[in-house]
Amino acid sequence: QSYMGRLETSDKESVHLVENEIQARIDNIFSNLERLEILSSKEPPNKRQNAKLRVDQLKYDVQHLQTALRNFQHRRYLREQQERQREELLARTFTTNDSDTTIPIDETLQFNESLQSAHRGMDELIGSGTNILQGLRDQRVTLKGTHKKILDVANMLGLSNTVMRLIEKRAFQDKFLMLGGMAVTCLIMFLVVQYLT
Repeated sequence: QSYMGRLETSDKESVHLVENEIQARIDNIFSNLERLEILSSKEPPNKRQNAKLRVDQLKYDVQHLQTALRNFQHRRYLREQQERQREELLARTFTTNDSDTTIPIDETLQFNESLQSAHRGMDELIGSGTNILQGLRDQRVTLKGTHKKILDVANMLGLSNTVMRLIEKRAFQDKFLMLGGMAVTCLIMFLVVQYLT
């Protein structure tokens, strides 16, 4: 975040260095998040859900930083392109026309304005398409995280059902063992009373 603040105030010479530094840090954070995701899956079951949620939140925040960096680069590219066009226009030298030369200036001007308008429209379309694509990527990551959480919950529920079935089966066996033991004990007591008294 602090580097993004520096990006807004950087001059033309150092803006590329700051952009590269931000991109390197974002890549480093993504690699660390992948390691964190692996480590969070090894947490105890009662802490695993919370750890995964925190990793997903960090991932979401970093993706927003990546989107902000791309938007800044896109705006900077448009600014530099406009400055280049302005300098080319100011540096162009005009000479007087020959007497037999005529230029349809109105039609050329209208054509140039139409081209500039179409160019701006395409830039806006590309920018909005980039934002939509990034939004879809973010949603895909979020949906993948949700899918993993649902699978974890389903696995935990399946394990719980298996344990409950085993407990019920064991309780049923223990009841028969208890009844059998009581019958054997009663039989021994009867035999002892019958033959020893």
